[in-house]
Amino acid sequence: MYFDVVKAEYQADYRIHLTFEGGRSGVVDLADCINADTEFAAFSDIAYFRQFEVDSGTLVWGDGELDIAPERLYEPATGKRVVYENERKYV
Repeated sequence: MYFDVVKAEYQADYRIHLTFEGGRSGVVDLADCINADTEFAAFSDIAYFRQFEVDSGTLVWGDGELDIAPERLYEPATGKRVVYENERKYV
């Protein structure tokens, strides 16, 4: 998939530099995800947050217990809008 994450590097706080399959890259700040009422409450532990990895193009934590789809990360990281048309994704 064009939006798959191929590389992820921790920057600082809740920022991760992402490189996508299509060659675009940028930094995404996931601080806004932290909320005690959601599955992302675990992010309040920065040590846990820093233990992400890329699995099949997706950013994951733990044993896959928590993940964020690459198309949700693409726009905030690159500034390029994802447009869905006829089940295909374009930038």
